[in-house]
Amino acid sequence: QTISGEHGLDGDGQYNGTSDLQLERMNVYFNHASGDKYVPRAV
Repeated sequence: QTISGEHGLDGDGQYNGTSDLQLERMNVYFNHASGDKYVPRAV
């Protein structure tokens, strides 16, 4: 949860951040899924 919060994600995996840099680097820890949500790469 800490990593998702630092990257601007809420509990549902929706991006709510304000930084373009956050969004560009999202794929380091998360995969972009259907419904415009992000899911962790590994659990």
